Amino acid sequence: MDEFANLMHSAQVARREGRLQEAHQLYAQALGLCRQVAAETLADSKRNLIAALKGLGQIERDLGRGRVACPLYVEAVELCRLEGDVLLLAHTVRHLGDIHQELGNLAPADKCYREALAIYRTASGVERLDLANALRSFAVLHDSLARDSTALWIEAKNLYEAAGIVEGVEGCARRIVQRGT
Repeated sequence: MDEFANLMHSAQVARREGRLQEAHQLYAQALGLCRQVAAETLADSKRNLIAALKGLGQIERDLGRGRVACPLYVEAVELCRLEGDVLLLAHTVRHLGDIHQELGNLAPADKCYREALAIYRTASGVERLDLANALRSFAVLHDSLARDSTALWIEAKNLYEAAGIVEGVEGCARRIVQRGT
């Protein structure tokens, strides 16, 4: 599946360099290639399909097309559940929550963030940055629903500090100050 790996790498480079239309085309090609390969013929085909769905979904988000990205992420979440990789599931569910939040679908966003956080809080091998990002997204949702989010912002800030992510620390600190804490 070298062709798939090459397409995914090229798409990631194109996205990093801001060539979103090219990245979109490359991710779409990778997704098409995955869909052609029967799941039982290739051990990695499900993970490849998840990666292609997420990649194309992210490009759709970057292009401001969250409604197009949403079903791609929904499919990726379903495949993650079958795959059994809980950290991949948590990461994908969190991104689906972000899409729902961007689209104003706050109840599904809440459900996604709660699921992602439940996984991150119980799984082993969780990266601080992944948990911090999930907490930040959940805190933003709390803010939009006029819920108390201070504890979420503080926890996210502490995790960003531990991970050495200055931008994350500063962003959380601003939100904490806005709350008067």
